[in-house]
Amino acid sequence: MSPSSSSLVSSPTQSNMVSNMALFHPLFSHSTSLHLPQTPKQPQPLKLLLCLSPPTHPRPFIPSRKMSFSSIKCAAVADTTPPPAASPPLDEDQEDHKVLVGPTTEAERRGERVAADYDWTEEWYPLYLTQDIPEDAPLGLTVFDKQLVLYRDGNGELQCYQDRCPHRLAKLSEGQLIDGRLECLYHGWQFEGQGKCVKIPQLPTDAKIPKSACAKTYKVRDSQGVVWVWMSPKTPPNPAKIPWFENFARPGFQDTSTTHELPYDHSILLENLMDPAHVPISHDRTDWSAKREDAQPLRFEVTERTDRGFAGWWGKATDPSAKSFLRFEAPCSLQNNREIVDEKTGEKHYFSGLFLCRPTGQGKSMLIVRFGGTKRSPVAKLFPKWYFHQNAGKVFEQDMGFLSSQNEILMKEKVPTKELYINLKSSDTWVAEYRKWMDKVGHGMPYHFGHSTISLPKEPAVVEHAPAGLVAGGSASFPAKGGIGSMHAPNLANRYFRHVVHCKICRDVVKAFQAWQKGLTAVAVAFAALAILVSGRQWKAILLVSAAISSAGVYACSHAVALNTTNFVRTHRRL
Repeated sequence: MSPSSSSLVSSPTQSNMVSNMALFHPLFSHSTSLHLPQTPKQPQPLKLLLCLSPPTHPRPFIPSRKMSFSSIKCAAVADTTPPPAASPPLDEDQEDHKVLVGPTTEAERRGERVAADYDWTEEWYPLYLTQDIPEDAPLGLTVFDKQLVLYRDGNGELQCYQDRCPHRLAKLSEGQLIDGRLECLYHGWQFEGQGKCVKIPQLPTDAKIPKSACAKTYKVRDSQGVVWVWMSPKTPPNPAKIPWFENFARPGFQDTSTTHELPYDHSILLENLMDPAHVPISHDRTDWSAKREDAQPLRFEVTERTDRGFAGWWGKATDPSAKSFLRFEAPCSLQNNREIVDEKTGEKHYFSGLFLCRPTGQGKSMLIVRFGGTKRSPVAKLFPKWYFHQNAGKVFEQDMGFLSSQNEILMKEKVPTKELYINLKSSDTWVAEYRKWMDKVGHGMPYHFGHSTISLPKEPAVVEHAPAGLVAGGSASFPAKGGIGSMHAPNLANRYFRHVVHCKICRDVVKAFQAWQKGLTAVAVAFAALAILVSGRQWKAILLVSAAISSAGVYACSHAVALNTTNFVRTHRRL
C-alpha cells in the first residue's frame, strides 16, 4: 500500500475543534464532511436487470478464472407494452436499477467471476496492542480457528506458540510464566524461545527430553504499537506485507487506541465499520457528532480495485465538494485518513481513523480501534483516555443486537449476500465492494460470505464455558482470559470481558476506583459514627458534612466503575 494514496486534502473551512472530534466517536470520520474542489464523475447508467440465482444446495466455492452465470434467472420481467410517445415512464426494474448497486466491473457485466490467488495464512493479522500485553501472564488469542498463546519471555521478547501443550493438548494460555519460561499448568512442562521444551518434572534425571516435545511456533512482529502474527506454517514471513500507516509515524501524532472483542463475524464487523449511512440513526445523540436528522443519500466513487482490496471517496449527495476517503486492505485493515489545513496559519494537520479487525472464529471477532492526529482539540485533552474507551464500548453495544442477528441469519440461510441484501447506491456501495472482493478471495479463506459465492465453515464453533484457572488468575492482576466472579466471567455480552480485560488503562482505572470506593465508604461510616458520638453542634455539622462528601465520593467511584463495566441499554422513545 502506498502511504500517500490514503490521504486527502481538505480546504481550511473546518475548525480545529471539529477536526479532533474523531477522538470522541469511534465512527465520527464517517459523518465528517471534507470540502474538496473536485467535480464528481457522472454515474454510468446500468443496463443489466437485477438477477437472482436459483435456489441451490450450498456447497463450497470452487475457484476458477472464469465461470459463467448460465443458470441465472431474472427475478422480474420488463413490461413489453409500448410506452406513450411523451416521456416514457420507467418500469419497476428500471426504477430499481436507479437506486440499487449493480455490476461494477467488466467481468461482472459479462457474467464472469474472477478468482484471485489468495491464501489466508500468508498474511499478517493484528493480534494485540503492544501496550496491553500482560507482563506476568500468557495471553490466549485466536485467528480464525487457530488458537495461539502470546507472552513475553525473560528477555522481554515476544513469543507466540500454538495454544496447545504437546504432552496432552492442555492450553498453554492457562499456564504461567516462571523465570521467563512458559509453564503448562497441567503437568509442569516448560517452554522457551522457539518452542523448545526445557523441563519435564516427571522425566527421570538420566533421561533426555524427547525432540518431539516442542511447541509449534508462529512469527510475530511489533509494528507501530501493534503486534502482528504471520499464520503460514510453510511460507516464510513476508515483512513487506505488514501494513504501514503513514500518519501514525508523523511527528507529534497522538492516538487513542482501544481493543474490543465482539460476538459476530469479522466480515460483518468490517461491513459495519465501512457503512457511514447507519451512523446518524444507530448512534443518534451518542455524542454531538451523530444526529438522526443528518441521515441522507450519500455518493461514492471507487478509485481503486485490486486483489488486495479497494479504496475511494464518499460524501453527501447534495454537496459534490464534500468528500472523505476510505481504504480497505487485506486481510482485515480499514482506514479513513484526512488532511486539514489551518485557515489562519496554513499549517497542515493529519488525522486518521484505523480499524484492525481480526477474525477469532465463527461468530466472533476482535477489533483494535485507533483514532488520532497531529493536533488534538483542547476539549479532548480535558477527558481521560478511559472515558473515550467506555464511549467506544457504548457505540459497539448500540450495534451489537443488529449485527449479532445478521450473523445468525447468514448462517441459517446459507446463501450469498446478494440473495439477502438490498444494497443501495446511496448508502451501501462499500458493503457491496467488500462482499464482491470476498468473491475473488474467499476460496482462500476457511469460510466466507461473498456477494455471489459462499463457503460455509467446515469446523464446528467451539464455545468455552470454563473460566481461567486459579493460579493463572492469581499470577495476573485481571487476566485477559476472564477471571473469577460474575462480572469477570467470560461472556461476550459483558463490556468488562469485551474490553476492560484487554485494556491495561481501564483495568487499572477500575481497580483504582474500586479501591477508592471501599476507602471512602469506610471514611463515610467513620464520620457518621463520630457525628453520633460527639456532643458539640459545630462538630456534628462538620462530621455530617464530611460524611456526606465521602458518600458523594463513593457514588462517583461507583458510577465510574459502572461506566467501564456496564453495557449500554438503548432507551426507545416516541419521536
